[in-house]
Amino acid sequence: MTTALLIVDMQNVFTSMTTICLPNILRLSTHFKTHSLPRIFTQHGHTQAELTPPFKNQLVRKWGPSGSIAKGSKDWELMPDISPLATENENPIIHKNTYDAFINTNLAALLEEKGTERVVVCGVMTDCCCDTTARSAFNRGFETWLVKDACGTASKKQHETGLNGFGYAFGEVLETEEVVKRLS
Repeated sequence: MTTALLIVDMQNVFTSMTTICLPNILRLSTHFKTHSLPRIFTQHGHTQAELTPPFKNQLVRKWGPSGSIAKGSKDWELMPDISPLATENENPIIHKNTYDAFINTNLAALLEEKGTERVVVCGVMTDCCCDTTARSAFNRGFETWLVKDACGTASKKQHETGLNGFGYAFGEVLETEEVVKRLS
């Protein structure tokens, strides 16, 4: 079964949420690279037009322009440990402006083009972009795993809530070690 790793929104703005998950994301990325399995990165951001009233983007409406990530800003950039991984071997970077990496992007087509049947999701935020994208992958027919020690968010409660909701109805919630073991 062709499996792709989806590394979600590992951007500077979220650095404080990645203390625990970053080493596991790096391990997963290395494993997928070593086994010639696809790695896809997402990068969340909003254009200047989206950050200017009237706000048409729902996230900008919710968080306001000052609480949204501006494309091209330092906060928008991928973290220093992640950026080289995204650019090596021309790994795809999906640019998105909502929690769901499938909406208004070519992610589904890219996964289908690679013959992907299973998606392994990691990154930030567990309960927002990771969970929403993982649920969307499931709803599109992909077997989906959410990697609990390779996801981060603002609080332990939010992290556990996102994992529990996903695990109940959508897919498996696994630790990095189990993912590596199953894919070896």
